[in-house]
Amino acid sequence: MSSLTRLSVLDQSIAVAGRPHDQSIRNTVALAKHCEALGYQRFWVSEHHNHPTIVGTAPEIVMAAIAATTERIRIGSAGIMLPHYAPFKVAEVFRVLDALAPGRIDMGLGRAPGSDGRTAFALNPAANERPEHFPSDVRDLIAWVHDEPLVERHPFAAVKAFPQGATAPEVWILGSSDYGAQVAALFGLPYCYAWFFSDGAGGERAIDLYKRTYRPSARHPEPHCGLCVWALAGETMEQAQYHFTSRALSRINRDKGILEPLEAPDVAAKQPLSVHEQARMEQFRKDSFVGTGPEVAARIRELAERVGVDEMAVVTWTHDEEVRRQSYTHLAKAFDLKA
Repeated sequence: MSSLTRLSVLDQSIAVAGRPHDQSIRNTVALAKHCEALGYQRFWVSEHHNHPTIVGTAPEIVMAAIAATTERIRIGSAGIMLPHYAPFKVAEVFRVLDALAPGRIDMGLGRAPGSDGRTAFALNPAANERPEHFPSDVRDLIAWVHDEPLVERHPFAAVKAFPQGATAPEVWILGSSDYGAQVAALFGLPYCYAWFFSDGAGGERAIDLYKRTYRPSARHPEPHCGLCVWALAGETMEQAQYHFTSRALSRINRDKGILEPLEAPDVAAKQPLSVHEQARMEQFRKDSFVGTGPEVAARIRELAERVGVDEMAVVTWTHDEEVRRQSYTHLAKAFDLKA
């Protein structure tokens, strides 16, 4: 994996102190165009609900906007939280997206709510029941987006997802536990582990489980897997660590149940912290993928090689949007990406 040259992006449309939410959505669309010009492989957008820090609630709509302003980069959901929705409707939405950007759509699927329990019920009154149907919902989605027969005696066997076309979305399973790895392996689908979500805990085990239990499919004879990490690259280590302060404080607050827009680095640096929180802040700085472009790229390559994955994706939060754009520029140069 030391020769890893393909890199992708996950964007979550982060709320930033002093900036209206609608600007965060527009920044996501603009960032996709920027990353396409830099040579990134994929641009994925997440789904969260009732979350004061993450305001990307409708990835399918943002994907359509990105499709209208880009030409080459693959566009995906990371992911569609399937228990909120009827699989048939998701299939229709992604067939439309594929019509807008033929052969460029990734349909990343997740089982987690991307929200709190009350919000999950607001999205779907059957929230308690739907997660257990995840494998069968994935099975039906695969059939509908590829215009293939549903399982024998399926009650909706005669129902088709339109529009149809020569291409179809590429289905991925996303997760941060063994469960998603098992579902991806069962259906012979690509799998991406959210390393940033769990700080890597359980990541190597999930990837190993995916590979060991993988059942080849017609579209994917071999397992194909990736990791998504949180990273920030700057001109210098000092500059990168300064801007990382916003993210580190947000993480400490999140663990206390405090969800707020991202503060500016100088504001975050003045936040009073307990001795325990100060120690955690320093540990975040040590463990996170933060530094110059070459330094961050080296850590990403080392992790890819150690875990044994085919692709890597990066998610970055900064208070200053230009700093975030430059971080992706530094990484593109370090990886020698080609537009």
